[in-house]
Amino acid sequence: MKTNTKTWPDARGFYGDYGGRFVPDTLMAPLIDLEKAYNSLSDKPAFWEEFNALLKNFVGRETPLQHARRLSEHLKGAKIYLKREDLAHTGAHKINNAIGQILVARHMGKTRIIAETGAGQHGVATATAAAQFGLKCVVYMGADDMARQEMNVFRMRLLGAEVMPVTSGSRTLKDAVSEAMRDWVANIADTHYLLGSALGPHPYPRMVRDFQSVIGKEAREQILAAEGRLPDSIVACVGGGSNAIGIFSGFVGDEKTALIGVEAGGTAIKPGQHAARFSGGTPGIFQGMKTYILQDADGQAENTHSISAGLDYTAVGPEHALLHDLKRAQYTSVNDDEAATAFHLLARMEGIIPALESSHAIAFVCKISAKLGSSHLMIVNLSGRGDKDIGIIQKYDGGKE
Repeated sequence: MKTNTKTWPDARGFYGDYGGRFVPDTLMAPLIDLEKAYNSLSDKPAFWEEFNALLKNFVGRETPLQHARRLSEHLKGAKIYLKREDLAHTGAHKINNAIGQILVARHMGKTRIIAETGAGQHGVATATAAAQFGLKCVVYMGADDMARQEMNVFRMRLLGAEVMPVTSGSRTLKDAVSEAMRDWVANIADTHYLLGSALGPHPYPRMVRDFQSVIGKEAREQILAAEGRLPDSIVACVGGGSNAIGIFSGFVGDEKTALIGVEAGGTAIKPGQHAARFSGGTPGIFQGMKTYILQDADGQAENTHSISAGLDYTAVGPEHALLHDLKRAQYTSVNDDEAATAFHLLARMEGIIPALESSHAIAFVCKISAKLGSSHLMIVNLSGRGDKDIGIIQKYDGGKE
């Protein structure tokens, strides 16, 4: 299951100039313990056998790779395939990582799981995995995100998790991460922090990438079976970056396959109005890692905005920062209006209601497909389903179809 790419982190957890472990002394020991435990487990075939069995029998993998025939015809361009992570148990890719980290936590003897969440999908996945293994679960969520993702809050509580509102700062994902880290510092002995994306201090970016690499492995095998060749491009939305790095990992060594990450352009590429780190950000240190972040001239984190709670985050995973600098992946953004339009379009064209996060990837495809031509083969990672976003869309477009 381990991926083998040239962007594998070094022994200190750096991806080139990015990554590392920039944390208070109180977190160094638990992070080193986690790294040692994961290194030991990842070398054992029995660990991956247990992980894969759970992915098959509990998560429902492998997820399909579907030819989006009507969307392709409508856009009059590339031949588009959708990697259907929305069909995984709980409705998004997040469950892959949650299962993996729960197994690590169990092997470490931890009995309490904490997590952060923005759109709520990681919180639901964590609560689901914790329930499967009978572990106590606490999820931190920004108060604003709780208001716009009420259904996922209810789902987490149904699964037995305690959902803790975060009212500090911007009341969104970055503040939920901070609160989860504070909890972890205070409860190291029995608690594992199940971080939801490929970011944060080492070993989290590596560990999350490993667990999400199942997406890229499956997609590679499926496209070869369907088309007899590799795709010309892979497109995925990028918040913290776990769904994107998961599918990119299967193709990063194939230079002829373009890797395209789509960030949240919000309402404008101006401070506080977007979450496009590669469009408006600069390298800096944030929440345990060095990466591209949105910051002011004094190095203070800026507020962000996106119609999508899951993309509404100040920083991006360090492996994405390296892929950007190496020009191995390209990163762009689409705005709220474009994402909302794509949300409706995929529902009507393919009978699939996508998450607003995934709608950003679909929106970018809508902009470029016709320029590529029918010989261009593309995979879009449909990272999650949009049930959770119906209320947001209703409010956003005034209830119009």
